[in-house]
Amino acid sequence: MKLALIGATGMVGEVMLKVLEERNFPVDELLLVASEKSIGKEISFRGKAFKVIGLEEAVAAKPDIALFSAGGATSLKWAPKFAEAGTTVIDNSSAWRMEPDKKLIVPEINAHLLTEDDKIIANPNCSTIQLVMALAPLHKKYKMKRVVVSTYQSVSGTGVKAVQQLENEIVGTKGEMAYPYPIHKNALPHCDVFEDNGYTKEEMKLAREPQKIFDDRSFSVTATAVRIPTIGGHSEAVNVEFINDFDLSEVRMMLHKTSGIKLQDNPDTNTYPMPFYAHGKDEVFVGRLRRDETQPNTLNMWVVSDNLRKGAATNAIQIAEYLIEKKLV
Repeated sequence: MKLALIGATGMVGEVMLKVLEERNFPVDELLLVASEKSIGKEISFRGKAFKVIGLEEAVAAKPDIALFSAGGATSLKWAPKFAEAGTTVIDNSSAWRMEPDKKLIVPEINAHLLTEDDKIIANPNCSTIQLVMALAPLHKKYKMKRVVVSTYQSVSGTGVKAVQQLENEIVGTKGEMAYPYPIHKNALPHCDVFEDNGYTKEEMKLAREPQKIFDDRSFSVTATAVRIPTIGGHSEAVNVEFINDFDLSEVRMMLHKTSGIKLQDNPDTNTYPMPFYAHGKDEVFVGRLRRDETQPNTLNMWVVSDNLRKGAATNAIQIAEYLIEKKLV
């Protein structure tokens, strides 16, 4: 198994290496790839030093799988070149997600759609992944009609520059700004760029991607995405209206039994999901389950996950594991 990791020096790339080690991913040959300024840099993996190489060299090596986490522009240019060389690309950017001929995969939900002909596979947005993980068993049983989601997203979702901005502001140091305003002691209702309809790109990802993942346009999603001063872990307040009524105890049991979900829902003991405790974990944590008392068949819940792990690195690696298990690469 020859594996290439494009964007090996970035935040998600570093987490991918960690997750590959933790999950004992079967790698015979590892190609660590980054931009020209990082070529020659050494990175340790399983106790061995690997030199960072460039994209041209990586394509020529014809890896079996390439994990991309280097931004949309890089993916648009280079993913087809890898695909033409016979490599299966799993892309973490937004470049291919909504392309009709590219599959948008959360393994627990729709990995069964993958075939050996899928040479560019899209990893969903981090906020989308945790949302659909929590919604999937409920949609199957009760059929969603409308979802209203408000996100509380960590600065790590923006990247290392944003983490540095927050850390600088905490200690009172001036430095480069990732955001147009301070983030420490603040909340910015501004994740990604604004589109013509007044929503941000992040909010529209949350609106569009779940429909594609479920292959279902019968429900709608509306979102407000907010950046808050936490280092790791996204949180979401989710209000979901179903066509069919539900029983709360049944909802709890279904979520408890769903692979990849950890139920944390006991107000008596102040047990509920928090990004502080989700950090470094792969599960999607769900709690604060309660009926919306203002209208029928409607549930409120609170969903938290580490955006760099299940929201990015782990999901991509789970796709790769599935491809190997099913002999699709």
